[in-house]
Amino acid sequence: MKNNNYMGRLLALLALTTAMCIALYGLPGEIGGFKIRKVDLLSDIRVKQQQTSSLDSIKQLLTQQPDTLVAEVVAEPVEDKAQADSSVLQRRDSLYKASRQAAKKSSAVYIEDYSPEHIGLKRFYRALKNCRNMGRPARVAFMGDSFIEGDIMVGDFRAAMQEEFGGRGVGFVPVTSVTAQFRPTVEHKANGWKTISMLKNKKQPFVLPGTIFLPEKEGASISLKNVRNNALLQEVESVGLIYEENQQTTMKLTWTDGGAPDTIVAQLPYTEKIALNQIKGNITQASYSFTDTKGFRALGVALEDFSGVVVDNFSLRGNSGMILDRLNKERCLEFAEIRPYDLIVLQYGLNVLSSEVLDYGWYRQRMINVVEHLKECFPDADILLLGVTDRSHQVDGEYETMPEVLTLLHAQRQIAQRTGIAFWNMFEAMGGENSMVQYVEKNWASKDYTHFGFRGGRELANALMKAILFEKKFYDEADTTPN
Repeated sequence: MKNNNYMGRLLALLALTTAMCIALYGLPGEIGGFKIRKVDLLSDIRVKQQQTSSLDSIKQLLTQQPDTLVAEVVAEPVEDKAQADSSVLQRRDSLYKASRQAAKKSSAVYIEDYSPEHIGLKRFYRALKNCRNMGRPARVAFMGDSFIEGDIMVGDFRAAMQEEFGGRGVGFVPVTSVTAQFRPTVEHKANGWKTISMLKNKKQPFVLPGTIFLPEKEGASISLKNVRNNALLQEVESVGLIYEENQQTTMKLTWTDGGAPDTIVAQLPYTEKIALNQIKGNITQASYSFTDTKGFRALGVALEDFSGVVVDNFSLRGNSGMILDRLNKERCLEFAEIRPYDLIVLQYGLNVLSSEVLDYGWYRQRMINVVEHLKECFPDADILLLGVTDRSHQVDGEYETMPEVLTLLHAQRQIAQRTGIAFWNMFEAMGGENSMVQYVEKNWASKDYTHFGFRGGRELANALMKAILFEKKFYDEADTTPN
């Protein structure tokens, strides 16, 4: 048999393939309105070089000491400044700098306070100091996206706060939720409701929950039961229905108060404002049903004590945070009369993070507007912005931190600086660069290298609680008049 030599054919085929790739690389970026992705034989090397260069420059930017960046804050009047003695302000500034130095020597990732005179959390710590005797609990609104849904992180943070400062109960629960089936902090069922979300509706006057619920049928119901695996969630002093724009709805409420169930049937008062119907007792569960519901709009139910701390979870899957500038100011002020908040925590960023975007200046400006709007909607609340957590992508077969995480983190810190609010670096609290890989290896986070499980959420909740208590030492000392 004749031996065929295919080497020449192989070389010709390789030459033809190379020529075609070069030709394809020369194609324009768009043809007939359709985007064309170029064929780049050196793309892996080129992208890696770009990412390495970007990551190095971003790291240099973030190595600046946070306290050296406070000069970017636009000076604003401070509530006590006109009356304050200059020596008191100097003492406060000195104590603040000393506390930052002490934090660097400890394992705590401290809260960065960019408010003038370092009073960004003054109202919150004042409420914590008086939460056992001021006639209401200190309230925290924890706002975020799918990162905290189902009470991931928030449930453990709530438990830590209530163990330290008192109080019981899960707080606000929306009428219905996609997380009801796996939320471990309350047993929750609902039937016969239509959900209106501010993610899809731009016309309704929304408040913090970002959702409104309309009965779709007579007998629409809500059922809530406290869980038994946590002493702080077994029993509460009150259950309250929060609703708006009612005409003549009849409410049937059955609740368990340490013994046989009690039931009331009552017509809810007519209202065009946000209202609260509250029952007091030693409550372990409650069930609502509604008839004659024309014009009735419900928000949710609150299970809580009258003292200590309440932490409300306002998670909204897919929310970037930017839509919060559409919260209705008048409605929010009404909501604050019923549920006055001392601290609003903002956890956002994962829904804007993109492997194709390194400049987040546009997001920074939108969120600056959001923060300023929240200040108008809830003028008695302090604001704490959380930096984005680590997120990994695959490079050369290995997972590592996306450079975009660091640029977004820097933009978020600038948001806090330019609005004069407090900031806490969750990326650093996780462990910094490539910490998500470690979380996944420990089964603390999912294999999408983005979202946390309950175990990972607990780690961050404990770190945040540690930062809250560390900051409390500064406020306790700064607010004590020296001899």
